[in-house]
This record gives sequence, C-alpha cells and structure tokens, in this order.
Amino acid sequence: MKRDFLTVWDLSEAEINILLKRAIEIKSGKDSNKCPLIGKSIGLLFEKASTRTRISFEVGIYQLGAQSIYMNPNEIQIGRGETINDTAKVFSRYLDAVVLRTYSHNILIEFAGYSSIPVINGLSDLHHPCQALADLMTIIERKGRLGGIRFAYIGDGNNVANSLIEAAARTGMSITVSCPKGYEPDTEVYERAKSLAKDRIAIVNDPKKAAHKADVVYTDVWVSMGQEKDGLKRKRKFKNYQVDSKLLSYAEPDAIVLHCMPAHRGEEITDEVMDGPQSAVFDQAENRLHTQKALLEFLLS
Repeated sequence: MKRDFLTVWDLSEAEINILLKRAIEIKSGKDSNKCPLIGKSIGLLFEKASTRTRISFEVGIYQLGAQSIYMNPNEIQIGRGETINDTAKVFSRYLDAVVLRTYSHNILIEFAGYSSIPVINGLSDLHHPCQALADLMTIIERKGRLGGIRFAYIGDGNNVANSLIEAAARTGMSITVSCPKGYEPDTEVYERAKSLAKDRIAIVNDPKKAAHKADVVYTDVWVSMGQEKDGLKRKRKFKNYQVDSKLLSYAEPDAIVLHCMPAHRGEEITDEVMDGPQSAVFDQAENRLHTQKALLEFLLS
C-alpha cells in the first residue's frame, strides 16, 4: 500500500525515530555505495521557486541510484488546464513517486487522492514536513535527544511553524510559538497538537517569554512567497520579533539557533546570530539532504 508524506502526522513517533536514525547513518557515510532506488524515477513538480528543496532532492535521488525529473507547471499540460486528477493518474503510470512544492495544501491532498504512487510535500502554504525532519535531525546532532527539549519559535505562525508544532507533539519536545496577534499558527494544527501534547504546546505574544530558557531558538522569514503585497505591513508587525543577541540571551547559554532559510538578514535574524557560534543553520540546511534520502528509502524501498 502506498504511503504519502503530506504532514508530519503521516509518520508515527516510532517511524520518525527510524527515519532520523537512518538519516544519521547516511550522513556518516554508512552504505555510501548502496543504491536502493536504482532504476526508479521521481518527479519534482514545483510551483514555487526553491534552492534547498530542489537541490537536496535532486542530489539525494541521484545518490540513491534513481533519476529525478524536474517540472514547472508552465512546462507541462497542467499549466494549460489539464486537471489534477488526470495529471496525477498519468504521473502514476510513469513515475515511482512525486514531490510537490505548491501554494495550496488542498492541491496536495487532491493530487494524493488520485495518485497510486507516493506523494511527498516539498512545501505548501500550510505545511513543510520535510523541513521539520531536517530540524529534528539537527537537534539530535547538537543536543543528543528530542524528548524534553524546550523549543522556541519566534515570528510568523506559518507552514514551518505548523510542521514544527506537529513534530514537537510527536517527539516529546515542548514548543512555544511567539507571534503577533493575528499571525498565529493554523488553529486545527494547534488544537490537534494540544490534544496530544497538552502542556507542551503554547502560543504567546512576547518573544522573550518564548525564548526564556529555550534549548532551541528558531525563526523564519516574515514575508513568505505569495505574501509580498503585504510585506510592509508584516515588517511593521514583526519588528519586535527579531532574533538578535539580546533575545538569544534569554535562552540557555548553550542554546542553538535554527532558520529554515532563505534568511532576510537584518529582519528576522541578525548577522551576528546567523553567523555566530550558536548557529546550526548550515548544518540544518545540509540535513535536508540526509533526511529526504531516508524518507525516500522508507517510502520506496
């Protein structure tokens, strides 16, 4: 039976632990000559521009012995009105899996419903689960555990925040999201996580409260793709939510800083923090490769 990966909820805690253990093995070079997906073809259908998602998937697919086929909607018939239904069914006859990077999460749900091959969420407006897997791996590398970790997310309650809330609920971390009123994470995501994790999930307005004694301090851009028309308004709303050395001082002395990138330096994060000794941002970016290879193995081997 095919498995999709549209949200973090699609994996159990045990499966997440298996994937992270395998990703760490892959990064260490174990089985470096192993090509478990040789002969397979994986589509990458991207509506949104990408650096880390595209490169990490293309490189990972190649290293696993498979081939990737990158597609922009304007280069195939879905850009001229072919239905998601028809596109998903045709893809299923040619490919072994497909990674979708799109705006509407409903497109992913519809595509997966018609697809007989695994569908992976490379990013949607509601979730970014592949990023969350890499974030969890980075925390394990730096902290040695997930359970009991105090996680502070500062900024927009966006798709990344939603997936991190789910990841915390699944893995035993405590997460406090700090954002201005009106920019909170998705209510359904929050309520489901709270029902599972109870006191381990919180939303506050004060970023200092979120950062207090945190083991991990995380931020993301204030203006995501598709939100540019509200850019000035958002920047005004988030001006007090910058992760700088002063805010970081409220966290634990050995706290790490994460950012899913791209970073708008001088807005949500300062150069001093981004390039500082507590930053794990570039390890985090690298780990997209390793966790996605583990995910592809899991779904296709």
